[in-house]
Amino acid sequence: MNSSSITPESFTSILEKYQAFVETELFPIDLDVVKGPFRSFLPTLSQLREKAKTEGLFVPHLSQEEGGLGLNLVQFAQVSEILGQSPIGHYVMNCAAPDIGNMELLHLFGSPAQKKNWLQPLQKGEIRSCFAMTEPNLAGSNPIHLATTAIQEGDEYIINGHKWFTTAADGAKFTIVMAVTNPEASSPYQRASMIIVPLENPGFKLMRNIPIMGEAGEDYLSHAEVKFEDCRVPIGNLIGQEGQGFALAQERLGPGRIHHCMRWIGICERVFGMMCQRAVNRELDPGKSLADMQSVQNWIADSRAEIQASRLMVMNTAGKMQELGAKAVREEISMIKFFVADVLMKVIDRAIQVHGALGITDDTLLSFWYRHERGARIYDGPDEVHKAALAKSILKKYK
Repeated sequence: MNSSSITPESFTSILEKYQAFVETELFPIDLDVVKGPFRSFLPTLSQLREKAKTEGLFVPHLSQEEGGLGLNLVQFAQVSEILGQSPIGHYVMNCAAPDIGNMELLHLFGSPAQKKNWLQPLQKGEIRSCFAMTEPNLAGSNPIHLATTAIQEGDEYIINGHKWFTTAADGAKFTIVMAVTNPEASSPYQRASMIIVPLENPGFKLMRNIPIMGEAGEDYLSHAEVKFEDCRVPIGNLIGQEGQGFALAQERLGPGRIHHCMRWIGICERVFGMMCQRAVNRELDPGKSLADMQSVQNWIADSRAEIQASRLMVMNTAGKMQELGAKAVREEISMIKFFVADVLMKVIDRAIQVHGALGITDDTLLSFWYRHERGARIYDGPDEVHKAALAKSILKKYK
């Protein structure tokens, strides 16, 4: 199957299968999984992955030849929204970040050996990966300003540097690291490269899982701080050419922002349902519930409108990107990034308020999402950077 052979009717059936899987298999356990310890649920999650394979739902973004459904960007965006309703949805289907971005990167630019050794096991769900770009001592919003270096010595690179928010490094088999290989390049956009580093390497140090609002995290839910200390890897681990790191990062981030935004919309839908259910069920006085309060009604109406606006914006951007390429939708990518991230936090916050004291406990998913998704306004470019880039692009047309 490929995207061109998927009729509207068959795709509707595919979406229904994903929704049924998420509601039946994931909703009953996802709160317990995120409470952890995550590793104790790995056998259960492995069984769910096998069931997803059996039902033809695994790796939906990959081609049929690679074991997936062959969905295009617009189709996968809709699946991503459904999977986003559960914190473990993308993990179970093996399309969670950073793995999906690394799959796309290696699929497009990896050498035959890299695809055999790293991409194929990653696609099959046999291993996990991470991506090391952000550094604690330099602004993560400036991807061309890096201190980590990779110096060629013979047939090896020697990598030295300090990274953090290397998501899912705990338990990963390899990382793709952004490091400066060409410090004297005339353009700052041609100084860094991307290199594969196996984590079973004496030069790689997993220092800690960074506590996020009081939660340390583990395994795929972690954001790690790592160091590369005289870390040696073969020059064959270079992805693409030297100096292409920034360009490859942009290739990786374009579709990634579509994936993130649709996942956020999935979270919004789950949270919205929780908010409405709580409003109806929570009794204030005999015969009167939270749903009768005008302020709660306003939150529900605003949330419904903002979620729908977000969905239409993202799907429009995905369609344009699919047809015209990532460069043609730079403005749209910035718009959806800061707009949907803001809607996400508004909807979660309103739902917490409607739940009252229950909303700030760990007895629902609300507190988990509030902790973990606050970063949505920071990672993949802070909202302020995207707004500035958008405004500058718009103003050029008036000069």
